Amino acid sequence: MNRSVKKLRITFTTLACAVMALAPAGGWAATPAEPPNALTIYSTSAPGAIGIDTLANLRGAALPGYAVVRHLREMVLTRGRNVQRFTDVAALIDPTTVSFESLTDPAGTRVLDQSFQFDLISAQRLLERYLEREISVDQVRGTAVETFDGVLLSTQGGLTLRRPDGSIRILPGHAGIRLPELPGGLITRPTLVWSLDAQRAASHRTRVSYQTRGIAWWADYNLTYSEPSPGQCALDAAAWVSIVNQSGASYPDARLKLVAGDVQRLPVARPRPGLSAQRAELAAAAPPGFEQKEFFEYHLYTLGRSVTLPDNSTQQLELFPAARGVGCTKTLGYYGLGPGYQGVFPRPVVDRELGSASNRKVDVYLSFRNAENNRLGMPLPAGRVRVSQLDPADRTLEFIGEDTIDHTPRDETVRIRLGSAFDVVGERRQVDFRVDNAKREMVEEIEVKVRNQKKAEPVTVQVRENLYRWTNWQITQRSHAFDRIDARTVHFPVTIAPGAETIVRYSVRYTW
Repeated sequence: MNRSVKKLRITFTTLACAVMALAPAGGWAATPAEPPNALTIYSTSAPGAIGIDTLANLRGAALPGYAVVRHLREMVLTRGRNVQRFTDVAALIDPTTVSFESLTDPAGTRVLDQSFQFDLISAQRLLERYLEREISVDQVRGTAVETFDGVLLSTQGGLTLRRPDGSIRILPGHAGIRLPELPGGLITRPTLVWSLDAQRAASHRTRVSYQTRGIAWWADYNLTYSEPSPGQCALDAAAWVSIVNQSGASYPDARLKLVAGDVQRLPVARPRPGLSAQRAELAAAAPPGFEQKEFFEYHLYTLGRSVTLPDNSTQQLELFPAARGVGCTKTLGYYGLGPGYQGVFPRPVVDRELGSASNRKVDVYLSFRNAENNRLGMPLPAGRVRVSQLDPADRTLEFIGEDTIDHTPRDETVRIRLGSAFDVVGERRQVDFRVDNAKREMVEEIEVKVRNQKKAEPVTVQVRENLYRWTNWQITQRSHAFDRIDARTVHFPVTIAPGAETIVRYSVRYTW
């Protein structure tokens, strides 16, 4: 045989053997690109409920969220029974959710039993292990140190020793304690322990997964408001994800997923919608961000790069590239009744004075459609929305209000309340009220005044009225046209000139 051909065959044979040696016979369920750590984080907080002041008072288990954590690790197993200890776990782990699997030989490796050990070393725990055992205690006496030997009887209110002569000595303070040895059973970190039965002696690639408390995420939206032309408004929208990790473990180079939706928990498709050309250009130039997809009846956001989440840290990540020029609508709304009159009463409300108090505030709202043709179109997780406006005098952004939104699907309208108008005020009063029990009817006449104290700008106000006194009603007289919103609510849209006042007056007849 030609020597060069023989040499080539030997080279290919050697390479094939090397590849076969690197690949376990059972095959890996994980892809080679699977990271050593992965987290899927769920949030159980109300939208906007976690602020800086709230976060300062929340520690660990009090955080309104949890995560499913997955670790990939190499473990050397012998054939037969093995005991494996795993220390890189969260301190707030739920031990009932722990799962172990061998990706190298899943069929031939099984868990016989597992436990979570959390009896951590501390000065108090060490002393408790030495009750009824002999120790040495150093105590400062002036400029000297005196040593007391004896059997430890108690650690409450100081140390109580039984001396070799039988006397009892109580030491309220000490300069140091000497123990003969470190007692068994104490560990320095929370540890998972498995008893495994393995059919193959090898280095196994394993996956450990569990749920832990002490991790939460929420969305923050930053909007910049502008008026490109009279009567029009636009928004620049940016979204960020805030993640707090107080689980008692760090997760280096982890794959991150976030679940948005109301997932029920006792004691987690369609492709991402197309981006506009502007957003696609920004996304192409930036590091991989979150990709969104439908997942069961929720939405799953997967970060396209690994991230490190240290313990006791807060981290912010961009949810999606900034969207420029989102069309919006600014509206003013006046609700003179105030809170408490939007429900259903069990019987006709014939009390004349109920609802006579008047709210004077006219609220300011912004609304925009979460649609692709409006430069958005991504399902928006619940979160806090902050709005700012550019001051042209010095080109700085000034805060003008904030609100919260719930989980909002694509092609739905987002409506947020920013505050109350300074120069527009309202006034509501009851003009007349009559009840005829024989006819089983009552008539109420309401007058609403709205004043625009702006110098040069007319305003349009939606005057909202709740007809709360009973379900059967009819507006018999009115000064302005109205829109019937639902079975209990009507809107009177009115436009008010600068420095002027508009009066809305109507009569409503209730029957039962």
